[in-house]
Amino acid sequence: MSDISHTPRQVADAYVDALVALDPVTGTYLGVPASHSKLPDLSPAGVEALAALARETLARLDAAERLPGADSDVERRCARLLRERLTAELAVHDAEEPLRAVSNLGSPVHHVRDVFTITPTGTQEDWAAVAERLRAVPAAFAGYRETLALGLDRKLHGGPRPTRTFIGQLAEWEGWFGEFVAAGPEALRGSLVEAAGAADAATVELRDWMRDVYAPAVEGAPDVVGRERYARWSRYYNGTDLDLDEAYAYGWSEFHRLLAEMRTEAEKILPGAGTPWVALAHLDEHGRHIEGVEEVRQWLQDLMDEAIDALDGTHFELAERVRKVESCIAPAGSPAAPYYTEPSVDFSRPGRTWLPTMGQTRFPVYDLVSTWYHEGVPGHHLQLAQWAHVAGDLSRYQATVGIVSANAEGWALYAERLMDELGYLTDAETRIGYLDAQMMRACRVIVDIGMHLELEIPADSPFHPGERWTPELAQEFFGAHSSRPADFVESELTRYLSIPGQAIGYKLGERAWLLGRANAQAAHGDAFDAKAWHMAALSQGSLGLDDLVDELSKL
Repeated sequence: MSDISHTPRQVADAYVDALVALDPVTGTYLGVPASHSKLPDLSPAGVEALAALARETLARLDAAERLPGADSDVERRCARLLRERLTAELAVHDAEEPLRAVSNLGSPVHHVRDVFTITPTGTQEDWAAVAERLRAVPAAFAGYRETLALGLDRKLHGGPRPTRTFIGQLAEWEGWFGEFVAAGPEALRGSLVEAAGAADAATVELRDWMRDVYAPAVEGAPDVVGRERYARWSRYYNGTDLDLDEAYAYGWSEFHRLLAEMRTEAEKILPGAGTPWVALAHLDEHGRHIEGVEEVRQWLQDLMDEAIDALDGTHFELAERVRKVESCIAPAGSPAAPYYTEPSVDFSRPGRTWLPTMGQTRFPVYDLVSTWYHEGVPGHHLQLAQWAHVAGDLSRYQATVGIVSANAEGWALYAERLMDELGYLTDAETRIGYLDAQMMRACRVIVDIGMHLELEIPADSPFHPGERWTPELAQEFFGAHSSRPADFVESELTRYLSIPGQAIGYKLGERAWLLGRANAQAAHGDAFDAKAWHMAALSQGSLGLDDLVDELSKL
């Protein structure tokens, strides 16, 4: 980075350039061609280099904020986000959390494997870059192992349960890189097979080390993180210092509200069912469904295309490049939950939704409709693609790497509710599926906070009132109040244990979006224009929950 002081937005974008140099995975997500052949240094030295960049950037931001014009709305908003994000990241780093980064979803090793699914493969030159990136996998995995080993030396352990799950995933990934290069050009067959073989061997080596060295060392360590660590991670994922006890109580209030609504819809599906989940189990067997993996992929594509056609011009104003989103099937060994990958900044790679099939070929419709409103349109895709579309007016930082999880997940959950408000979930099947998805997010708030802080279950709970949460109780509660299969529930609870504070951002973020809209409606009265508000809200770029309600209320 240059020594010359610039505006906050210029400082933020200089940070993005420097970050891409250290983290080529991020570079590929942004569509930077020079990144596609490289992988980051996952060793302790690489972890420290990222922290040094954050500290240097904060110093440059201090200087930039003293310059004329730094107090304009666009500069102020960018500066607030940059300072909040880097401060939260440094708090996580300084507590040495990267030394125990073991997860079934968001570990550095997951990022390495996942980046291959979005690395360009359209030309022979692209595949040559893939081969070079594959050759970097052994060093990346060795660096990650070195970081975890340092954590063991300092008695900073990942949880036993996420460790066991991660070992199982590594076993499932065996041979994955070799399968990935099977589609490569014949002219590069030799180099691709050799590089993929080395990457597959590195995967096996990491699995064996995790199984033989790491797992025995962490056995007996707690899976829950406690209030201090949880508060730190909550800040990181939500962009605010939450009142965790108030958030826990809010989760329970949403649980009771949603349970009453679900019972109403369940009676329409299966009168006398007793519980909503009996009705949902009935739908698993007898409700509308899609047969076939390719068939469900196309059905989801059609669902998103139809939503775009219906919403564009009525509730949103979408640029042509924002209108494109692709439905994809997630690679084997992915976590159980669907997910979304945003477009590159230049839209050369479109936004994509991903469905993990978990070996299934029959897909009930009730739990797909609102989920794809969440992952695709008008959820993640409309927000993150719009950020990319207006990145030139904001900064690349606000539109990409400065993302606050609770902002994005809150918008996606708000998008589900919006489709319900607009009348797209009128039949009992899709509406109870939507409510079941909302219930899952309310349960996340309850169990994520409850088990990590070991809180007491309230007296008015239908489940173990007066007892204190444990991971075992959390899994039982979640399974009893969700239509999801056992393997999904298992994956979800492991996710909450290894990524504390992230899962609560869906409901708490949705609450922030709803409050911001309500405040804007109150301010404008009958003149409130929902379409204009949506587009202005989606064009602000990322904001933490600290700032989101304030900014949304002013629109």
